[in-house]
Amino acid sequence: MDATRLQLFNTLTRRVEPFEPLFPDQTKDGRPVVGMYCCGPTVYDFGHIGNFRTFVFADLVRRYLEFRGYAVNHVMNITDVEDKIIRRVQETGQSLREFTGHYEREFIRDLQTLLCRVPTQTPRATEHIADIIALIQRLESRGLAYRAPDGSVYFSIQKYQGCGCRYGQLVNLNFDAMRVGERVAEDEYDKESVADFALWKARVPEDGEIFWESPWGPGRPGWHIECSAMSMALLGPSFDLHLGGEDLVFPHHEDEIAQSEGAGLQAPGRPFVKHWVHASHLLVEGKKMSKSLGNFFTVRDLLAKGYTGREIRQLLLSAHYRETFNFTMDGLDGARTALARIDECVAKLTEVAGGAAPGPESSSLVRAFVTALDDDLNVSRAWAAVFDWVRETNRALAGQQLSPVQAATALAAWQQVDQVLGLGAKSTSDVPAEIVALAEERAAAKKARDFARADALRKELKDRGWVVEDTPKGPKLKPA
Repeated sequence: MDATRLQLFNTLTRRVEPFEPLFPDQTKDGRPVVGMYCCGPTVYDFGHIGNFRTFVFADLVRRYLEFRGYAVNHVMNITDVEDKIIRRVQETGQSLREFTGHYEREFIRDLQTLLCRVPTQTPRATEHIADIIALIQRLESRGLAYRAPDGSVYFSIQKYQGCGCRYGQLVNLNFDAMRVGERVAEDEYDKESVADFALWKARVPEDGEIFWESPWGPGRPGWHIECSAMSMALLGPSFDLHLGGEDLVFPHHEDEIAQSEGAGLQAPGRPFVKHWVHASHLLVEGKKMSKSLGNFFTVRDLLAKGYTGREIRQLLLSAHYRETFNFTMDGLDGARTALARIDECVAKLTEVAGGAAPGPESSSLVRAFVTALDDDLNVSRAWAAVFDWVRETNRALAGQQLSPVQAATALAAWQQVDQVLGLGAKSTSDVPAEIVALAEERAAAKKARDFARADALRKELKDRGWVVEDTPKGPKLKPA
């Protein structure tokens, strides 16, 4: 399929523009290669649903690029050393690797629960200390980094601007209204401050045994330099696409640009990153997520409420990535219903198709879906195309208007679309075990001609959100 029409909003240029790789002549298996970096988790706790909006979005971007004919080198870093992690390690008494390894494994498990493809590479910051030190040394040699009295090394915004570089590429900064020239040691700092930020933090007693030797003495890297070092080590000094949540635009991504381009490793005229794409915030029940409000959910919290990873994924993919998204329990129920409609349609098509091979004709579903996603990944329009297809297909099925070949062709179209949506086939494990047990008990009651008991069990299933449908091939369960 032609891979030239995708348009994306670029935070760097503030406009929707064609997505074109920096290095179109670089290919893998005949496909143009795209280098894509997404800021990954800080592994000090379980990821929450706001984090996973960004990660599911990144999975959509990767899948669609691959669908459009690109070979994607998808890098997502693991931040396994920073302020919060060190505090938690000291509290638990575990080693750094033992502590972060647990949350890293759980993060990957959650990604897979949400049917995301595991990134091509998941580098850990602690594995790239040598790259980080080399990058800081280069900044120091170019006069853009300086050592502070405590032994830490900072990036100088003033010196960066003084050499003709622009600080404020992703955001418009009013330097007159902001506190300029301060030094900030924390990894996350006041966004009203245009501050010199720590590249290397000198060891302090609170760090315990978490430190590395360096030319500046024992210490550890700052958060911002980690991403620059890892992305350039794995994707090169210039690459195509950098993703993240909008909360990272400033200061994190702005600082990434400054230190990466300040190092001067890019070829003349090449940027550090060509396309910057950011996903908007997620609200829960209309409010900012907060543990104190009781609306703070991890993936495992939602699974415990009886929802599936597939349902969570569908809901997270239901709104445009640049819209602030309101995540609700009613929305999850709606996702369950939406998936049931698709699954029922696909099951009927499968039954009609039998073993037939699909025909050669093109699909209006695929054409409409591609047109929608080419337009800055407009998933709302893409879903509209999907459910128009479901409605029209159900009408044709009800009228027995589809031959086995036509049914197989329709199935093939859905499978193409689902390469991008990543919903997969409905699994029997999606139905809770206790619901399956009730359905089996009802079937046994019917077989024993205990119709009163069977009716009572049908009602109990309905009260718990499930409908049991009697078919020639036996009872089938689907969400109410």
